[in-house]
Amino acid sequence: MMAAPVDTGVPARAALGIADLAGDPDCWSTSLYEALPDRDLDQDELLRLVASIATHPELWRDNVAFDDDHRHYVCLHRDTHVDVWLLCWTPSNDTGWHDHDISSGAVAVVRGRLLEHNLAVGADSFETAVDDGQAFSFGPDHIHRLTGAPRADGTGQAVSVHAYSPPLWRLGQYAVSASGLLRRTSVSYADELRPLEDFS
Repeated sequence: MMAAPVDTGVPARAALGIADLAGDPDCWSTSLYEALPDRDLDQDELLRLVASIATHPELWRDNVAFDDDHRHYVCLHRDTHVDVWLLCWTPSNDTGWHDHDISSGAVAVVRGRLLEHNLAVGADSFETAVDDGQAFSFGPDHIHRLTGAPRADGTGQAVSVHAYSPPLWRLGQYAVSASGLLRRTSVSYADELRPLEDFS
């Protein structure tokens, strides 16, 4: 079993290579959904799960589509302990600030580039590029914002695989006012995450 990434405080900065994760002999095969344990998964298992799915495009490629106005997303699998999503991004797609309530998660970028933003108090937010071939995980206490990002070659479409355990039911969506006040709104996992309007 591989060691968990070092906690730098910014999960995307501890991203690992998908090929290395999927090459782990303990990883699940193409029958990976049937092979999942009958319990919630930890961050390391979620990381290996998204890497395994990322290396099997036959599990997700028919669901790839892009839309500048609404981020395209499809649930690939959901059971009592884990849910798996395919998300498709353009540079105008933005989740806004959010948490995942009680769920840990992992993200594998299979095409393009995403930016993970981490909110900092009294300072500019951190921004970390996660390129295709990289994956990272995080705990339920993690607050972030994901956006699509153009690459140096001008391409801007990205595709990522996300897994959460326990499965998402609620998420916290955040808005920061011009004066710095922070507000959390609880939203359903089925709602598209978008930046909330600033409030007074």
